[in-house]
Amino acid sequence: MLLLLLLLPVVLCPGGGGEEAFQGPTSYHVIQISSFANSSWAQNQGSGWLGDLQIHGWDNDAGRAIFLKPWSKGNFSEEQVAELEDIFQVYLTGFILEVQNHAQEFQMEYPFEIQGIAGCGLHSGGGTVSFLRGALGGVQFLSLKNHSCVPAPEGGSRARRICALVNQYIGIWDIAMKLVFETCPQYLLGVLDAGKAELQRQVKPEAWLSRGPSPGPGRLLLMCHVSGFYPKPVWAMWMRGEQEQPGTQRGDLLPHADETWYLRVTLDVAAKEAAGLSCRVRHSSLGGQDLVLYWGNPISVGLISLAVIVPLLILLTVLTFWFLRRRSYQSI
Repeated sequence: MLLLLLLLPVVLCPGGGGEEAFQGPTSYHVIQISSFANSSWAQNQGSGWLGDLQIHGWDNDAGRAIFLKPWSKGNFSEEQVAELEDIFQVYLTGFILEVQNHAQEFQMEYPFEIQGIAGCGLHSGGGTVSFLRGALGGVQFLSLKNHSCVPAPEGGSRARRICALVNQYIGIWDIAMKLVFETCPQYLLGVLDAGKAELQRQVKPEAWLSRGPSPGPGRLLLMCHVSGFYPKPVWAMWMRGEQEQPGTQRGDLLPHADETWYLRVTLDVAAKEAAGLSCRVRHSSLGGQDLVLYWGNPISVGLISLAVIVPLLILLTVLTFWFLRRRSYQSI
C-alpha cells in the first residue's frame, strides 16, 4: 500500500523532472517530493510538466491544482479535473499516514525524502509510452515494467519487500495503471492541442563572444553565449573550420523569465591558437542555417550580425537622404 500511494499522485498531478526519452513538448510527467522530518511532521510538493515547461503546481492548503497556463486543463472538463484533484488530495493525506505508519517496519530513518515521477509520452514510432519511477533519498527504488512494480537493485531487500506488498493490492494497482496508461495519454494529446500556439513557437537565439578569466599563462578562455531561444533543444560548439573542438565545455541550460533559454559554451585554448576559431550554433528557429561567430573579428559573422548591420545601414541611408534633402531646401 505504501508504494501504491506513492505512485498514484505522480499520475494525477503534474511534476517537475525529466524523462530523457522525450525532448520538447511531447511528454507529460509529474513529480511528487515528500519530506519527512520526524514521525509527526511531513510535507508534500507536487508539480506538473509538459516537456520542459511547467504547467501545474499544487496548493497543499486548498487541496487543488494550480493552473499556470490558460490551456493547462487540456480537453478535460471541470468535472474531470475536480475528480482528479479530489483523488490526489485523498492520496496526499493517506500517503503521509502510510509512510509514517510503516517507517519503522521498512527501516526508514528520519529525516528522509521520497521522490516519485510518472507520466507518458509520444512514441517516435506512433502511439504513446508510459513510465513510472520511485526513489528514496535520491536513490532509485522502484519502477514500472509490464504493469508490475519492479524493485531497483539499488533499493536492496527493502525495495523487494515493498514491491511485493504493492503487487498484492490488485484493485488499487489497477486504478494506478489506468491513470498511467489511459488517463495520462488522453490528457497529453488534449493539452498538446490546447496549447499548440504557444508550444510550437520559435524564438531565434542571440549570440556573442567574450573572454573569461585566464586559465593560466599564455592561455585564453573563450566564451560563447547563446541566449533568448525557444524551444530548449540547441547545439553549440567551438569549431576550427569544420572540425569540432573536443575541449568545448557545455554549461547548463538556464531559463529566462520569459521561458526562453540561455547556454554558454567555453574553450580553454593556447592564446596563439585562438585565431581561426569560431562558435557555431544550431537551433530549430534558424531554418537550417547555422549561426557562426568568429573569434577575433571586429564584427562577428552570422545571422545575428546581419540582423544588426542591415537595419543600421538602412537607417544610415535614410538619415543621409533626409540630411541632403534638407540642405537643398535651405539653399533655395
